[in-house]
Amino acid sequence: MIDPLTALAFSVYENKGVYCLLLGSGISRPAQIPTGWEVTLDLVQRVAALQGVRNEADWAAWHKAKFGKEPNYSELLDQLASTPDERRSVLHSYIEPNAEDIEAGRKIPTRAHQAIARLVAAGHVRVIITTNFDRLTENALRENGVEPTVISSDDSLKGAVPLIHSRCYVVKIHGDYLDTRIRNTDAELGAYTPELNALLDRIIDEHGLIVCGWSGDWDPALRSAIIRAPNRRYPMFWAARGKVSAVADTVVGHRAGRVITIEGADAFFERLEMLVSAQTDAQRPNPRSVDLLVASAKKFLARPEFRIQLDELIGAELRRIDSFVMSGGFQPPPGDWQSDFFASAVARYEAQTEILARIFGVLGRYGKGDEFRDAVEVITRLGHRESGSGFNSLVNLRTYPAVLLLYAYGIALLKAHRFTDLFKLFSESINVGRRDYVPTVASHLLLSRWEGAEHDPWNLLYGKEQRRAALSDYLHGVFENWTVDYLFTNGEFTTLFVQFELLGTLAYIGQANDKSMLQAAPKAQSYVRAPMGRAVWDGRTARSILDSWKGELKPVLLQAGFARGDQEYLALAIESIVHLASNMRW
Repeated sequence: MIDPLTALAFSVYENKGVYCLLLGSGISRPAQIPTGWEVTLDLVQRVAALQGVRNEADWAAWHKAKFGKEPNYSELLDQLASTPDERRSVLHSYIEPNAEDIEAGRKIPTRAHQAIARLVAAGHVRVIITTNFDRLTENALRENGVEPTVISSDDSLKGAVPLIHSRCYVVKIHGDYLDTRIRNTDAELGAYTPELNALLDRIIDEHGLIVCGWSGDWDPALRSAIIRAPNRRYPMFWAARGKVSAVADTVVGHRAGRVITIEGADAFFERLEMLVSAQTDAQRPNPRSVDLLVASAKKFLARPEFRIQLDELIGAELRRIDSFVMSGGFQPPPGDWQSDFFASAVARYEAQTEILARIFGVLGRYGKGDEFRDAVEVITRLGHRESGSGFNSLVNLRTYPAVLLLYAYGIALLKAHRFTDLFKLFSESINVGRRDYVPTVASHLLLSRWEGAEHDPWNLLYGKEQRRAALSDYLHGVFENWTVDYLFTNGEFTTLFVQFELLGTLAYIGQANDKSMLQAAPKAQSYVRAPMGRAVWDGRTARSILDSWKGELKPVLLQAGFARGDQEYLALAIESIVHLASNMRW
């Protein structure tokens, strides 16, 4: 069954601008802006200090013993500060950061505020209701390029931009701490003005609700607004740490809402934003746009006078991929590893790379060789990144676009029988910033030699099923769809795919082993190690390909440079590949 957070992320993505956030004091707690209860206890402590009482272990118990009832935030504030101006002054020290706070990162927008601001900037959220007096939400929005329409009183409501025309509408139902009309006491929280009630009725009727950081216990007027809403056209999700209160449970039940158990507001909103943005990034480019760009590449490639346009098309796609990778690619918020992180990251990289990969397929299939140097330059450039921080399986994916382009271009070269260019492609050097180590494309990007295959995270994409060649199997599925621009008959793709990988294996063996090493392997009933793909288990296809290497393709491969141009070396390499595949099957 889909968990509530995943369901919420899907709904937020599919229903852009439909959800309203209802944020309580808990959202600002990580900024060390206290909740209403914490302010209450602090006020109790200050009252006690005036009476000469200090160092009580339980201030709530002291208040009950002294006054015969539990401390009440509204009553205390009403007694200590009789006018709105006095109440605002009391609250100032709890909310406004001083120089020390700013330096320590206190009383500034939290991770939750920033994640919310990103959701707003992307257009997924347009309306926010908050019980907080602070300005952390507004500050985070402005930091992310969104200027909100802020409603904190009836006066600001009268002069505000209409809700339908606002990019982000923030309703501060208890007011703003710099406004003397803030609502604190039970009397003030018990009923709203007709104007504010009308606004709340419209928002709650027309939007789904995502509640976080609000207990529901202290705001009867807000509870009433939620309960009296006539329609439930969009759902309610209530994010809470632990079990919701009885009052909140009543509201959730009335709205047929769903409770999401969370560790805190920061983790919840970061996770929600990640899941929503992952759907955005992973959306395959519009098929018509892709087809148009691929058709343009074919046209530009066929006519030399369009070479500049072809270079510009490739350059634009390369810059897009490079920008995505340089911006961090995909790293989830801090916390524990989640099984869907890897799949989300893979989907994002593929969405960024598909257009250029399909263009590279066109170049390999229909090019005459003058495009080779540019294609290799792109692959080798994307094939190395400086080390980064984060989950290794995700950090290593930063070179995944290079792997995709290698397969796209290489399979197409094979289809065009451009064996010499294919051998040169596998043999190209990649600059990894080391004088003592200069790997080739085959030794750096092919199958198990690629850093992205370390610890075999690709089996995560197959659930409980463990595959011997998970990366190869997965790429087979990707390129079955990405080669439609030049493969027009059923049944030839798998043979091309397996042969491409086997030729990569052969190229790697030639780079890493001299003939004496190959000669020694059979005597020791062994083989030389090399990256292997689907040929490990697809023996029927592999045998057909290897037989062709011994027959009609032998002179072609040797002339192209494979097996060091030596037919004895080729025979030994084939024997080693057979033994390696047989061993890996077990």
